[in-house]
Amino acid sequence: MQGIALGVSIAAPVGPIGILCIQRTLARGRRAGFVSGLGAASADAVYAAIAGFGLTALSSILLDHQTGIRLVGGLFLVYLGLQSFRAEPTTGGESTGTQTDRTTAEHQTLARDYASTFLLTLTNPVTILAFVGIFAGLGVGLSGTYVDAAVLVVGVTTGSALWWFLLSTGVSLFRTRFTRPVLRRVNQLAGVVIGGFGVFVLVGLL
Repeated sequence: MQGIALGVSIAAPVGPIGILCIQRTLARGRRAGFVSGLGAASADAVYAAIAGFGLTALSSILLDHQTGIRLVGGLFLVYLGLQSFRAEPTTGGESTGTQTDRTTAEHQTLARDYASTFLLTLTNPVTILAFVGIFAGLGVGLSGTYVDAAVLVVGVTTGSALWWFLLSTGVSLFRTRFTRPVLRRVNQLAGVVIGGFGVFVLVGLL
């Protein structure tokens, strides 16, 4: 339960990933939002595993190169912001082509949704330090066992995924209440905010 609570607490604060999840849910439905959240949950699992299993060499490499990694993350946020700003909301029944073509296109889009949030979350290696501190307080890491670490990492992943499921499901309930012009404005607002996060990261590196 500690791991699940930790996963929820890490995923819940509103940031660029949360805004992306909300925007994609409103624009393309619950599945797009949830898959986007799973990308972030997977990246959290990677960093939790690095901290939990005491992979100090790998964490040192990531932290030593965090400036370059965060630069990539900032530029990626600006790119995602532009994408969100230009995105057109979709509604049921407007797809063209065969069922197979539509299914293939949807799977490819979901794969991009997952990959984008996974890579974006990985561009913040400082997360490792947060996990190290939290795990140390819980007695996990260098002083704990691999079983303890594995249980906590699984819990973190489960808690994070649970949060993204609840968020995407809750937001999807309001999707049908918005008209297409309103959804387009939501995309534009989300794009500005996400791009703003990217600019903030880039300015912080100066």
